[in-house]
Amino acid sequence: MGKVLIAYYSRRGENYVNGSIRSLELGNTEVVAAKIKDLLPDADMFHIDTVHKYSDSYMTCIEEAKQELRNQARPEMKEKLDSIDQYDTVILGYPNWWGTMPMVCYTFLESFDFTGKTIIPFCTNEGSGMGSSERFIKKLCPSANVLSGVSIHGAEAQNADREARQIAEMAGE
Repeated sequence: MGKVLIAYYSRRGENYVNGSIRSLELGNTEVVAAKIKDLLPDADMFHIDTVHKYSDSYMTCIEEAKQELRNQARPEMKEKLDSIDQYDTVILGYPNWWGTMPMVCYTFLESFDFTGKTIIPFCTNEGSGMGSSERFIKKLCPSANVLSGVSIHGAEAQNADREARQIAEMAGE
C-alpha cells in the first residue's frame, strides 16, 4: 500500500441530525475521518477548512452554502498542503451540502494534480446519499481513479465502524 492522505471537511456546532438541529462537539465527517485514521495509523490527515467562517446558525450556514453553490464559489482554504505528490491514495470526506460536497472541497481538488492517484470519497448525510459529488470529483480529477463513494448516515457517525473499515480496506489495508 502506498501513502494515504485522509482529507476532510466537517462542520462542528449546529447540525441537522435525524430531523432536528443539534449542537455537535465534532462534526459527523470528522468523527468518521478519525475512525478511518485509527484503522490506518500511517495515513496523514488534513482538515480542509475555510478562511471565511460560516455562521454558527445551521439555517444561516445552509443558505451561505446554497449561495456558494449558485455562484460556483471556490472558498479560500485556511491551510494548504504544499503537495500531494507523496500520496497514492486520497480519502476525501465531506458532508452532503445541496446535493454535492461543500465548495471548499472543489477548491481542494482543483489545487492539485491527481493524475494516477486513487480517490476514495465518503459523505455524511441525513438521507441524501452521495448526491452528485462523485460525478463532480471525476470531472475535476479526470486522470484519477475515483472509486465508488461510501455514504454514511450522519446521525450514525459515532457507530460507523463498518463503513470506516470498508474505506480503510479500499485504501489497501
